[in-house]
Amino acid sequence: MPSQTLTRAERQRILRTPGRHELAPERWMRLLRLRDLALGAGVPLLLAVLWQVACDAGWIDRRLYPSPLDIIRTAGDMWQRDTLWPDLLASLRRTGLGYVIGSAVGALFGVAMGLWRPIRAALDPLLNALYTVPKLALLPVFLTVFGFGELPVVALIAVTVFFFIWISTMSAMVAVPEGYREAGVTLNLSTWQMFRHVMLPAALPEIFVGLRIAAGVSVLILVGVEFVLGGNGLGHVIEQGRTTLVLGQTYVGIVVVALVGLVFSVVVQLIGRLLMPWSRAGSVMRQL
Repeated sequence: MPSQTLTRAERQRILRTPGRHELAPERWMRLLRLRDLALGAGVPLLLAVLWQVACDAGWIDRRLYPSPLDIIRTAGDMWQRDTLWPDLLASLRRTGLGYVIGSAVGALFGVAMGLWRPIRAALDPLLNALYTVPKLALLPVFLTVFGFGELPVVALIAVTVFFFIWISTMSAMVAVPEGYREAGVTLNLSTWQMFRHVMLPAALPEIFVGLRIAAGVSVLILVGVEFVLGGNGLGHVIEQGRTTLVLGQTYVGIVVVALVGLVFSVVVQLIGRLLMPWSRAGSVMRQL
């Protein structure tokens, strides 16, 4: 059979010069992160500019919808009068405590139910039934048990976070590929070694997805409870501004809540990247 010689055009289709992202993947990823950061900051900034222009042109009633500059001035006044800082600290304390407690207990239950089927069979129906109950509906129960103050707020946040972490952790443990388990058995790993070196690394990415979702939900629950209980906190700032018709204060509270949720989610994401360098490497390769 006669041999065939490839033409120059055919060779060029087969052999190609590596792209810039393949020659310098780390530099390319830095550029992608800068682009993503610019886009993420640019969209809210553009909306704020359009909002300000609409207020200045009289298209929006500033008495009901203060402009971004009005909101910034109100925030500065509240900060100088020391009326924002105590509420912010109170909300951060409640959210942090509830999140840590709920995450720890949820991860413990998730690991136990994911690794041992009898425990999963015993607790799964009960926890699934309780999961469907709106968590704010439990506030009267917690007020009866703990009384007024910090404890019912922290407890409600912890219970809410618990269910998200429990579900994500249990699902992640159950979903670990059977091949990973068989490899651990082949290497004669102990129960602890199997968990530490096989199960946990494979499950961590999905667990951190649950942690990020729970971070945002914990802030939502916090604000809802502070609406109801009053006292102090960012929810109280928002509700007080509404009842006293100081709407600039209401919008300051909304913006601060949004920033707290954003920072909370980013911190959890950064912790996940530090704990899962292998996951980050895989993410880099998928984006090239």
